[in-house]
Amino acid sequence: MSKTISASIPDNLAARLEIFVKETNKSESFHIEKALESYLEDYADLNIAQERLRDVSDPVISLDDMRKKLGI
Repeated sequence: MSKTISASIPDNLAARLEIFVKETNKSESFHIEKALESYLEDYADLNIAQERLRDVSDPVISLDDMRKKLGI
């Protein structure tokens, strides 16, 4: 099932999307759906990261310590 939505985007973004559509032979809807999925996944990941940073029982590991653990 799908839902039709309407959105306005700036002309320059619409032009870039039009080029992308022509280069890939995929529809505007396809690319907008994929972009929205990616955006929402990134947003969810950001929320998880922020929650973990606020959790004092969840230790923060420094980059140097992580490299040592990974042997790199």
